[in-house]
Amino acid sequence: MAASQRLTHVLVTLALLTLCVLMVLYPAETWHAGVRGLSIWWDVLFPSLFPFLVLSELLLGFGIVHFLGTLLNPLMRPLFRVPGSGGFVFAVSCASGYPTGAKLTAQLWEQKLVTREEGERLVAFTTSSDPIFMIGAVSVGFFHNVAIAPVLVASHYAAAFLVGMLMRFHGGTAKGSHPDSSSGSPSEGIPRNRLVRAIYAMHEARKADGRAFGELLRQAVSSSLRLIIIVGGLVVFFSVMMELLVQTGWLGGLYGITEQLLRHSGLPPSLSPSLVGGLFEVTLGNKEAGSAGASIPLVYKVAAAAFVLSWGGLSVHAQIMSVLSNTPMRYGPFLFARAIHALIAPVLVLLLWTPMMGRSSSPVLMEPGFIPSLSTYTPDWGLIFLSGMIVFVSLIVLLLFLAILSSILKPRRHAKK
Repeated sequence: MAASQRLTHVLVTLALLTLCVLMVLYPAETWHAGVRGLSIWWDVLFPSLFPFLVLSELLLGFGIVHFLGTLLNPLMRPLFRVPGSGGFVFAVSCASGYPTGAKLTAQLWEQKLVTREEGERLVAFTTSSDPIFMIGAVSVGFFHNVAIAPVLVASHYAAAFLVGMLMRFHGGTAKGSHPDSSSGSPSEGIPRNRLVRAIYAMHEARKADGRAFGELLRQAVSSSLRLIIIVGGLVVFFSVMMELLVQTGWLGGLYGITEQLLRHSGLPPSLSPSLVGGLFEVTLGNKEAGSAGASIPLVYKVAAAAFVLSWGGLSVHAQIMSVLSNTPMRYGPFLFARAIHALIAPVLVLLLWTPMMGRSSSPVLMEPGFIPSLSTYTPDWGLIFLSGMIVFVSLIVLLLFLAILSSILKPRRHAKK
């Protein structure tokens, strides 16, 4: 074990030294790649992540997450084997994108609201892209075709839902799991009515937290800034690393292997740059998919983009690993879930293409000019935040409705037995 660790350290050191040498040999390309990564962070990631990170910490401190967790438990437990608070994590993650789901899951673990295996299940399906990136950056910015947005968004989130259903089989039975205020029968002295129990759980969580609003806000902003800076640094680092690999031609072998796999699968081999680029960085992979040859059918290019968005790129994987480093949650289940998500999403694109798009690239569910402001994509902080809030509120309302419906139907099923 010690020998393998020493070998790993030596290899990592050699890789970093090689990267330093390449940065000296390609200074202009390194600078441009760094600026490009910084631009992505400032224009897209900062406005889509930071407000929701601060807001989620405030909601957690005030007990709103415990309130929603109690109400959503009848839905989240049977479907995904996670506490009801996982519904809040899923909604925020869909609204703001990765790595918000991992950050909130780590906070739930710190408050003993999830066990290690529950947290691993939760991170597995709450790591997703945000809708404004898929609509604005990918559909409009890279593909210059807002019509593909419904297929791309639907396949991405439907695949995330299916991953959650599959990951419910991860781990054994929940022996010794942390008690969730929303699970099981109400304890003595706690009202049986679920809404009253939710209010009670929120009150108890607020008392347990005990921080004044000013202190809570300060700590929320401070911890969110630390995470967003880490995210930005990783985006810039992987942007530079990917550019250097492209400049040196070291990706040629990987391109060749990918082309052979695509050819044997009956898919266009020229999609190889998109898939290989997407293995490392989401933005680069989607950009390559959008600029692929005009001879490639649009459906295959969109499927490649769905693969890249669902895999997330090594940059996102590094972000998740950094967030989970202070918890016992393992990287292996997350890696498995990303691979499954990346396989399911392109298949869903192929299945949904004809029902949603027809037999051509003319949209069925979205006509050209349906969103005039998206005729060209220019990152706008207000638009990004507003769209995220709409998605968050809509998902919370939908999940609450489904949870209420599940609570109503559950006694009837028991009554029939």
